[in-house]
Amino acid sequence: MTANKKSLKKPWVDPDDVPALDETFFQEADLYQGATLIRRGRPVAAVTKERVTIRMNPTTVARFRATGKGWQTRMDAALAEWLKEHSPEELASNL
Repeated sequence: MTANKKSLKKPWVDPDDVPALDETFFQEADLYQGATLIRRGRPVAAVTKERVTIRMNPTTVARFRATGKGWQTRMDAALAEWLKEHSPEELASNL
């Protein structure tokens, strides 16, 4: 049991061996205002999209994927455009 306890101890690091804090360190460091962490990066959107799982025709998905990055956004826009002139109830009555 003593062998395991020894392996958990952190090795001593001489403070003189610690690298100097350079500009990169401070650019990547967390920023606090008092006790509050100031988040970096893209701010949280006021309106977020909902994640859903649906089954679609493979040909339809392949055509949108072939358009490159952002294909899901374009698919969403195409559906929204269709909804401007149609209603989902129209399709429900045809099924």
